[in-house]
Amino acid sequence: MTSTLQPAFATEEGRRPGRWLALSVLVLAVLLVAVDATVLGLATPFISEDLKPSGNQLLWIGDVYSFVIAGLLVSMGSLGDRIGRKRLLLIGATAFGLVSVLNAYATTPELMILARALLGVAGATLMPATLALIRNLFHDPRERSLAIGIWGATASAGTAVGPVVGGFLLEHFWWGSVFLINLPVMVVLVLVGIKLLPESRNPAPGPWDLRSVVLSLVGMVGIVYGIKEAASHGFSWTALGVGVMGAAALYGFVRRQLTLPIPLLDMRLFRDRGFSGAVLADLLTILGLSGVVFFLSQYLQLVQGRGPLEAGLAELPAAVGAVVAGLLAGTAARRYSVRAVVSGGLAGIGLSLAALTLVDQSTGYPLLGAALLVVGVGAGLSFTVTSDVILAGVPKEQAGAAAAVSETAYELGAALGIALLGSVVTGVYRDFNAPPGTPAEAHESLGGAVETAASLPAPTGEALLNAAREAFTDGIALAAGAGAVVLLAAAGAAWVLLKGQRLEGRANHS
Repeated sequence: MTSTLQPAFATEEGRRPGRWLALSVLVLAVLLVAVDATVLGLATPFISEDLKPSGNQLLWIGDVYSFVIAGLLVSMGSLGDRIGRKRLLLIGATAFGLVSVLNAYATTPELMILARALLGVAGATLMPATLALIRNLFHDPRERSLAIGIWGATASAGTAVGPVVGGFLLEHFWWGSVFLINLPVMVVLVLVGIKLLPESRNPAPGPWDLRSVVLSLVGMVGIVYGIKEAASHGFSWTALGVGVMGAAALYGFVRRQLTLPIPLLDMRLFRDRGFSGAVLADLLTILGLSGVVFFLSQYLQLVQGRGPLEAGLAELPAAVGAVVAGLLAGTAARRYSVRAVVSGGLAGIGLSLAALTLVDQSTGYPLLGAALLVVGVGAGLSFTVTSDVILAGVPKEQAGAAAAVSETAYELGAALGIALLGSVVTGVYRDFNAPPGTPAEAHESLGGAVETAASLPAPTGEALLNAAREAFTDGIALAAGAGAVVLLAAAGAAWVLLKGQRLEGRANHS
């Protein structure tokens, strides 16, 4: 019997088996982004050796993708609501594959930073489009929870596949090959997606306001850049000026959304405590995690001497935990409560990061592997449930914009985490006591120290490496402690803000 709250075709669509085939195409897009994000960490030592970026350029290579994608996600999610989410997804996937080639063949740090920025533009089209299409494909709340769990599990699987495949490629080919693995995934996604994905859009979208797009981009990039510069180099008038400009642009963006008849982003969504709580939980979680995770691959390779493939396999427990937890998260949230599952997951991540404050150069793998497994389980539980809360609480017509808010929190948290906690690692590292006559580039990055040590007499090179590795490890431990504080605070905030949230009840309002 067809519900009076939704048209008949929606119910029929929900019963067609084709929705699961369509989901398989959507998870390919997620796989594309996840693999790209993880292989960069493994490739960083090789990029450092080949392109010789400064420490600041290395941070830009790591976080400019997140800067751009955070600035454009809301705009691209709203664009998908207007021109069609399938169309935007296929255009973005094609661009993502082509720009990956530019990443692979970058010859200077500046070109690499530009290539990562362009990849952010393409990536901004993918994630909100996939979540919005899931919202429109699955109308049954339990099916939608399972679909979101599969979506999240695929992202986690990508974090496992990326390091393993990337590690194999790095041991047999040059570092650019890790970006070329995007091409076959992109080709399959586009060719199959044309046939299987249904188109969906807002039937009364209104115009795409270019001024709002510019304000959103300038605001996000300005604020993150200002924080990054202040964290890296201390207070400066330039950092303050750019940050203030970004804040003013975001203020203008919010004011403009409140006055437009049909805004890019309906700010009234944030009046919902569950929606706001889920977004805040995502932001703080990634902020606390990303600064540590970004440097973990370098620790495994350059401090503990593991090969790229071994380092990739060492990070596998996090992905396995996230895959399993993501598939079970919806059931757990219904059996217990949304806030119990989300807060419990975040607390588990926080305690794991606290355990990582004990790492030193010779830390055994049992501690690292166990911590990564708990991190994965916590992330799988939290992100799956918060994504469900965010999507279920909005009308289908606004699915793209709502999904973009979720992804913006994720990407903004990643940018801030790398900027703030990454700067903690870099700051501690730069102050290490090097042997007399050590070139300045050894203080720029651990990769630079490894390369410098190879050109010095054996005793001097060994002393340099020991000092550099100890400082780098101390930086990771300090950043992990800061991340643990952030995650435990996020767990407390989620417990308060998500009180009374239930997946079934929210879903029934769709």
